[in-house]
Amino acid sequence: MSKNREVPVFLFTGFLESGKSSFIKDSLNDRGFFNGEKTLLILCEDGEVEFDDMEYADKNIYIERVESEESLTKEFYQKCDELHTPERVMIEYNGMWKLDPVYGDDMPEAWELVQVISTVDATTFNMYWNNMRSMVMEQLKISDLVILNRCTNETKRNDFRRSVKLFNKKAQIGFEAAEGYEDALQVEELPFDINADVIEIEDDDYGIWYMDVMDNPKKYDGKVVKFDALVYRPKNYANTSFVPGRFAMTCCADDIQYMGIICKDAKLDGLKDKDWITLEASVRREFAKEYRGKGPVLHAISIAKGEKPEDDLVYF
Repeated sequence: MSKNREVPVFLFTGFLESGKSSFIKDSLNDRGFFNGEKTLLILCEDGEVEFDDMEYADKNIYIERVESEESLTKEFYQKCDELHTPERVMIEYNGMWKLDPVYGDDMPEAWELVQVISTVDATTFNMYWNNMRSMVMEQLKISDLVILNRCTNETKRNDFRRSVKLFNKKAQIGFEAAEGYEDALQVEELPFDINADVIEIEDDDYGIWYMDVMDNPKKYDGKVVKFDALVYRPKNYANTSFVPGRFAMTCCADDIQYMGIICKDAKLDGLKDKDWITLEASVRREFAKEYRGKGPVLHAISIAKGEKPEDDLVYF
């Protein structure tokens, strides 16, 4: 086998019946994703959607089934590579297994994990989130794409987005409507006027605004916002740059994280870390090394000394 082989690996995570198999089948029927490349499909659980070995072999797709977490060894991966010499690998993972066997160094040298996709069932998410949060977070933390399936008009999509973005800001999030709920994916109304000359963000709405501007920086490009925030200046920042933000709590005191956005052109005379300010700034979508690409960057218009809110945390 050529030492120059590069085999992209796509990992699909999520609990049973969350929509992994359907998403994989749709991907394999999408000419933009699959165009006959020799593909190895590793199945780690049996869902409602079945894969026919003979049918897929005719399409240059070969299936290996794994019965237990312990079977995912370095030897197993090497054997699969030698047997199939795939050009692409897709792994439908068992949501109840730890991710170490697919996120470590056991895969062949030519294999490279390029994308992690998590599927979530909107009807069971709260149950898993409340009772198996560590397992849910383990999956979502490493995901490049998270898809919430079976959404209805009652699905709280903003709540779900905030739950994911709090610990994985780079993840893309998609929504799929349940059958019979074609209007479930209509744009959700924001609790502030995005078309105002100055978009004023109330304390209770900071989390919603933060998630929206991180998800949709183009929507805010050139707009002016005003909100109360803490001062935080990382040690490597210039004197005119800092990261205004708020602390957010998802469920308990052990689950608190800082949510801030880069701000430039700032005059912080007499202000120090953890001081409260009222910031008015323009939003620009531009490159920042912290984003490893383009994202929302604030440019200060005015900074005034502020007061600590009665309740200074953002809740989810």
